[in-house]
Amino acid sequence: MIPDPNFGWTSTVGEVVLGATRAEGGTRSRSYRIGGGTTLPFMEKSTASPSPLIAFEICDDSRFWSPIVNEFCGDLVHDPGAWAKTAETTYGADLVRLCLTSTKQRDFSDILTLGKTVETVLASTTLPLILEGSNEPKIDSEVFLKCGETGQGERLLLGTAEAGRYRSIAAAALAYNHSIIAQSPIDINLAKQLNILLTEIGVQKDHIVIDPYTGALGYGFEYSYSAMERIRFSALKGDADLAMPMICAPSDSLTIKEVREADAGARNAIAVEWEFATSLAAAVAGAEIVCVRHPDTVKRLKAAFTGLKTRSGV
Repeated sequence: MIPDPNFGWTSTVGEVVLGATRAEGGTRSRSYRIGGGTTLPFMEKSTASPSPLIAFEICDDSRFWSPIVNEFCGDLVHDPGAWAKTAETTYGADLVRLCLTSTKQRDFSDILTLGKTVETVLASTTLPLILEGSNEPKIDSEVFLKCGETGQGERLLLGTAEAGRYRSIAAAALAYNHSIIAQSPIDINLAKQLNILLTEIGVQKDHIVIDPYTGALGYGFEYSYSAMERIRFSALKGDADLAMPMICAPSDSLTIKEVREADAGARNAIAVEWEFATSLAAAVAGAEIVCVRHPDTVKRLKAAFTGLKTRSGV
């Protein structure tokens, strides 16, 4: 058991519901209510929140994905539906995050296929879905509206809204009752400003998840950690514009020099170590969801989170 420190905090991190079961109008096997914290991570005496949750990231065009993951997962990377199902049944993920990397192609316009891909993934897994949409601002509106419509009733988490491009994703979220990832570049003031912009155009606070942006451990993560702590502290002190759950995606961990230049026989293990360490630190800093790409990282994080909760008496 850990001590029971009193920080004098009187407020609570807001809650966001992700996924919808059949009883809730969707088709997911479960839904999650994230947030609700009243103190530091892993120090809650008791909580109904299942966080931190682990989202496994997949994509629809593996040409724009980590070669380490592509090699490890094999043919799965060419079949988003099968990949999503494996994330649930074999890897043990809590959520699936589908990144529509096909939109990175020059002059991409096949919006219809994106909708079919989302439909396939939803049919292949029963987990709640996070959807990372367009990589091209000029097609944001079409992409998010198509994907939002395809996932209507499922309470998706749509990403990513940024200060310079948030109206299209907000329109899709409002039209089909989805939530939004609000990403800012490792700055508490910019995070707050974006949340205010979203609420001013009608997005409810219980439909916003903060992404403070996550660098890899040793490659800027110390700034991410500091920003996350400040966001969490501000929320618990009563700042309603920052009282939203947080999500982190340390995918940069798979591209850093130590991983790229590792010996072939050790590259997988080293990649997992870096992704694991960065993800664990993000969870300790307050992330309710961490998104990872290597299947073995999921297992490591599950064991670590269970250990931390057991030691803290949660």
